[in-house]
Amino acid sequence: MSEAQQVFGTETADLEGRTLSNTELLRALLRKPQFVLCTLLVLTFFVMAAFPKLFTSVDPRFCELGKTQHGREPGHPFGFDIQGCDYFANVIYGARPSVLVSLVAGIGGFVVAGVLGLLAGYFPGAVDTVISRVADVLFALPGLIALIVILNSVPNRSIWIIVAIILVTGWPQGMRVMRSTVFSVRNREYVLAARSVGVPPLRILRKHVFPNAMAPLLAMTTLGIGGLVGLEAVLTFLGVGLQPPSISWGSQFGVAAAYRDTPHLFLWPALFISTMTISFMIIGDSIRDALDPKLMR
Repeated sequence: MSEAQQVFGTETADLEGRTLSNTELLRALLRKPQFVLCTLLVLTFFVMAAFPKLFTSVDPRFCELGKTQHGREPGHPFGFDIQGCDYFANVIYGARPSVLVSLVAGIGGFVVAGVLGLLAGYFPGAVDTVISRVADVLFALPGLIALIVILNSVPNRSIWIIVAIILVTGWPQGMRVMRSTVFSVRNREYVLAARSVGVPPLRILRKHVFPNAMAPLLAMTTLGIGGLVGLEAVLTFLGVGLQPPSISWGSQFGVAAAYRDTPHLFLWPALFISTMTISFMIIGDSIRDALDPKLMR
């Protein structure tokens, strides 16, 4: 066996040991009550978005004008909105756009930023230059204002259009995190040994570089999903998000702003958005702490 193969074999054994260590860290993570509680809350929101009829049998678009802005009644725990529609059903059905936008944009951003950061970090030169310069251009855009301007120019704004625009404008930050991590991984012994024995670059990236460079991006993405929940609500509240007859927490905020004498119109969507956002942030903090190398000592 060559010296390179010996090094490669040693590093593979180290990686297997590291995987076992991560498993034990995951067990420790599951012993944290705040992580378990927030994970259960997030899963509840996912089920609510996917199967709203499990939570209410009321049609959110069935309205009785005689009950406009009424408070809670038996069978209607959240009261009624300005058109006399059951507000509990509206809040339940409003979870789907918020969950879908945040989850798809978060996972999509992780994939796009991960792939581009992987390529930019592993192939310095032309590939890195092109990806980094495009990221610099997008970084120069003024964030929320750019989203508002772009979405305002789109006539029919569906969930998928909103997700696509968030992805196009939001991947550079994650790409930079991934790129910097790949820089520190690409020259480690097990990567050099794999290159020396003729392992193809794509296999090296998939088997050795990405698994050992993804942790910071994973923690950042989990934290960011909570912010995407609020972002969807803000865009819809400002009138550049989802359009009627779509039901979302952001659209309920927009209605509540015009009827300040009916606090329950604001209270319930605000409570759901805050709970989901905080849950994702606590999960992200827990993952970041679990992946902190200091915790592995």
